[in-house]
Amino acid sequence: MIFKKITLALVLALIGSVALAQTSPNVWRDLSEVTYKIGQDEFGELYIPVFSDKIKKLEGKVVEADGYIIPFEGMFKPEHIILSSLPLAECFFCGSGGPETVMEVMMKNPIKYTSKRVKVRGKLTLNDKDPEKLMYILKDAELLTN
Repeated sequence: MIFKKITLALVLALIGSVALAQTSPNVWRDLSEVTYKIGQDEFGELYIPVFSDKIKKLEGKVVEADGYIIPFEGMFKPEHIILSSLPLAECFFCGSGGPETVMEVMMKNPIKYTSKRVKVRGKLTLNDKDPEKLMYILKDAELLTN
């Protein structure tokens, strides 16, 4: 009887840890496991992301990501933001970060711009086809903190 209780407790703990893995605060670390191959399009050479198995397992899952909203002049839309894991001065567009440090976020509800760190939750989509979009896209996202 006690063995069954211990086994049940271990199973429940394992299920809980798997559920938490999808909303891991380290999603940026997981997303950094990307490499690139060089491809070609009508405009010339481009880098095509090659997603690790760990990243592929996250596709379609609900994940949480925290970071900074990147304020593109004239392009900020409260329902479609760019989120960077790094502060503005270090982000992919402005500093030393790589393309794996940013994601497009499609919000369910519009949000206001802030320079403070925010946290969002949404369904992760991987993009290795459309060079006009970022390689990580969070859809149906909700603002958790700001």
